Amino acid sequence: MTSLPGRTARPLASLAVFALTAGVFTAPANAAPAQAAAPAAPQRAVEQNGGVRLHTNAELAKALKRIERASHGRVRVRSVGKSNEGRPLWFATLGNGPKRLMFVTQQHGDEPLGTESALKALDTLGVRNDRDARRLRSKITLGVMVRANPDGHERQWRYNYDPDAKPEYGEPGKGYDINRYHNPSMRPADNPVPEAAAIRRTFDRFRPSIMVDYHMQGRYAFPPPDGREITTSILWPTNTTVPADALKRSKQVGVRVYNAFSRAGAVVSQYPGGDYEGIARNAYGILGGASLLVELSNLPPERERFQVHTAYVSMVDLAKAAAYRQLDRIDPADADKIPPRGPALPGSNSTHAEHDHEA
Repeated sequence: MTSLPGRTARPLASLAVFALTAGVFTAPANAAPAQAAAPAAPQRAVEQNGGVRLHTNAELAKALKRIERASHGRVRVRSVGKSNEGRPLWFATLGNGPKRLMFVTQQHGDEPLGTESALKALDTLGVRNDRDARRLRSKITLGVMVRANPDGHERQWRYNYDPDAKPEYGEPGKGYDINRYHNPSMRPADNPVPEAAAIRRTFDRFRPSIMVDYHMQGRYAFPPPDGREITTSILWPTNTTVPADALKRSKQVGVRVYNAFSRAGAVVSQYPGGDYEGIARNAYGILGGASLLVELSNLPPERERFQVHTAYVSMVDLAKAAAYRQLDRIDPADADKIPPRGPALPGSNSTHAEHDHEA
């Protein structure tokens, strides 16, 4: 039995969450609301107001290989395609169980925190090798597309890099908005966006039953009398052609993810997304997956560690819930009780905010 998620952001059901400490599960501490030539990849120094230092593209490849080595091959890393500029698109997998999950991070190049969270989750789920970890990996197979837009990351912008692009969704002279080019009726071979085509090909080959797409949004708050700043927003598919069973499972995943974020100290709302079939959240629901969008708010640098931690918790917890069939017991109607996102905060001049209505 689950309870109504009110503005207090209390979890809908009890669950365990875990923090990363030297690659093992531990109970978390109380979380405090912690076109010319391309510029250098974004880096936020840890020393600067407690912000997160982002991995460059080269550092990401090294970090994934380090995890692969430390896991003694339990985490397997390979390229499943190339960006428009020829950078590898990394897909990391672990486990050999029948329940298959797929996470995608950073389709928008200037939305990096999901990538940092995914590295921590791969480290935790793949490196640990005690009996509980082995049992978990025997029940799930997890695949993670880690940084789906390396060219956009290199330039610190939303789009891929395609100076010849004249896109319906994107910006001429810059590139395509990858998260608008997942239309289920489009063959990957016909897709003008190689990064989106690679995600679709990987989805088709990997055949996940759960697909979660990690993004970032601007800054918002619940209206008075609540007034708290929202740290995360989530949404399941809203296209009317999504099969009923896929929508049900998507909402069950949404409730579980809502719980995990809330237990980690996040303030969670329902995201006001549209029903366009080319958005990954809708497309992979139409294709039968339990599909969910996660939007981490673009908080100040001193709270980035907190954001990475909460997203990491959501990834690890969802893997556990899928492994032990805990999603089946969730009432999907509880997803609709998650409170809607409130208005943008005054003065939060975020580059993400201008695109939020489209994600």
